[in-house]
Amino acid sequence: VQLVESGGGFVQPGGSLTLSCAASGFTFTNYIMSWYRQTYGNELHLLAAMGPSGVTNYANSVVGRFTISRDNAKAVTYLQMNNLKPEDTAKYVCKAARSPADQYWGQGTQVTVSS
Repeated sequence: VQLVESGGGFVQPGGSLTLSCAASGFTFTNYIMSWYRQTYGNELHLLAAMGPSGVTNYANSVVGRFTISRDNAKAVTYLQMNNLKPEDTAKYVCKAARSPADQYWGQGTQVTVSS
């Protein structure tokens, strides 16, 4: 099983980035895909989640700025991030989950928002 994130980098405030999470080794369409933000102290904060049928859920802090999507044919999950703020600086981690006992995590991709 692999979840490989990409698309992170350095961006100025107000800018945009699109993160990708490529999945392999499991039946992608059976899993809820989520994006988390890992901040100092290694705390993980749920940002967005999308079920196999397309139902989405967002943290209040990113509503209207971030959009999660998935391509089930390619087994890829995306996170479109707009109007980025310095406080969005963090490592962004992808998760696939079907239950608490059946979940996988990626290694993350760093996003730095600074002028």
